[in-house]
Amino acid sequence: MNSTENANATRSPEHFVNLHLAKRKGERLRRLQEGHGHAERLFLQHVWLPAFGQFDDLHPEYEIKDFRDGSRFIDFAFLRFSLKLAIEIDGYTSHASQISRTQFSDQLSRQNHLILDGWKILRFTYDDVKDRPRMCIQLLQQFMGRFLGASTSAERQLNMSALEKEIVRYALNQTSAIKPADVSEQHGISRKKAYQVLKHMASKSILQPAGNGTQSIRGYKLHELWLTWWERNNHVI
Repeated sequence: MNSTENANATRSPEHFVNLHLAKRKGERLRRLQEGHGHAERLFLQHVWLPAFGQFDDLHPEYEIKDFRDGSRFIDFAFLRFSLKLAIEIDGYTSHASQISRTQFSDQLSRQNHLILDGWKILRFTYDDVKDRPRMCIQLLQQFMGRFLGASTSAERQLNMSALEKEIVRYALNQTSAIKPADVSEQHGISRKKAYQVLKHMASKSILQPAGNGTQSIRGYKLHELWLTWWERNNHVI
């Protein structure tokens, strides 16, 4: 397996879930093995990965303590800085007409207490994930831009090297994805070095892989979150 194929495998939903399986024991392991089903896998493959290009700070079947001092699990938790985002994928069986009054009341109480504990909540239906993934992607990106963009803007700016800033300026003037060969030619560095720099910029959410997230990475474009920050900061780099 070459370096590109290895990087692509690392970004796969299967690899992501396997990493979490390897770290878990007991009920947390059982819950991930049994609770992470088709809808959740579809969300990772067709929504989260195309939206962000990686799975940093995302946790599947995340355990939380509920208001009755018991444990509950949410489909996904995204935890970064002070942001706590709960993501739930709702199928037909979770519809109010197909559960008891007690279960329905319990679901609402659970959600209310999550909010009181400082969580943000996004819910997606299975049909939206399956048939309208682009809508889900846009909603997630808009959410991150609103709740995360401002808190990470200073970090992104401070962590950008002179070369990274030049690459950003170059990308802003391109109508297509930028490739390691482009960066190599523009800045007089080897293709290997260019690939490493682009990959590092993607890890900081400055760039994201171009394409649908299911193919080998051939180029990069500016990340939606970075563009949101750039616009909020009057186009300053």
